[in-house]
Amino acid sequence: MMLEINTVKELREAIGPEKAKGKKIGFVPTMGYFHEGHLALMREAKNRAGIVVVSIFVNPTQFGPNEDLDKYPRDLERDRGLAEGAGVDILFVPSAAEMYPDGYATYVEVAGDIADVLCGRSRPGHFRGVATIVAKLLNIVMPDAAFFGEKDWQQLVVIKRMVHDINMDVEIVGIPTVREADGLAMSSRNAYLNPKEREAALILSRALRLAHDIVKGGERDAARLSKALQGYIRAEKHVELEYLEVCDPESLAPVDKIAADTLVAVAAKIGKARLIDNTIIHVGGS
Repeated sequence: MMLEINTVKELREAIGPEKAKGKKIGFVPTMGYFHEGHLALMREAKNRAGIVVVSIFVNPTQFGPNEDLDKYPRDLERDRGLAEGAGVDILFVPSAAEMYPDGYATYVEVAGDIADVLCGRSRPGHFRGVATIVAKLLNIVMPDAAFFGEKDWQQLVVIKRMVHDINMDVEIVGIPTVREADGLAMSSRNAYLNPKEREAALILSRALRLAHDIVKGGERDAARLSKALQGYIRAEKHVELEYLEVCDPESLAPVDKIAADTLVAVAAKIGKARLIDNTIIHVGGS
């Protein structure tokens, strides 16, 4: 039976004896409103660890002043059932006051270009909030491995850098993006889309598939690829393109030529939803 815990003290008391027995701890940090992408992370954690801990915390420090903190979708009762069905052992659901008590003054920031480009350009402070809450959660849970979706590629890169730089003893595992049957990347924010907007949102995954086709056709110039994909997306009137960039998947630096593995990342506003997606192009493959 899954155990639900709301405080750091109780969580540590629950995990401690399991670690003492030599059990591996797998951890999946989330903001809740689960979909199949979250469940894929939980199932992979279950495959690799003896105890699976999942957190649900809508982290206020990663939302900007005009973003959707208050409106972010929440359904704890539904999430409980899905987590238990996925084999989760402990569901950690702290309050904001538990994670950021009065007088809280410590933050973690990954400096340099990987946090300032792509989503970081339009969301100043976002990755500072992400790094802070993930560092706190990893310190609380002390897992052997933590699991993150590759849809949030920049977040994954930032977290790996943080873990490396401050010598955290945890494996960060990226899990491939889970998509709807029509290609739309699963996201809690898809709940914001009306039927017309959801249909328009498919332009993002279609553009990423088009990127593979263009490269298979012999294109190696990153600027020409980017221009073609931007034009393709902007032809969809319900989509406001924020960025489409062709870059190195580890440094996130823009590239001139497509060689080896190349990241194509996109973000767009569709109705009330801001959606992101990406793909890795393997030259000579698919």
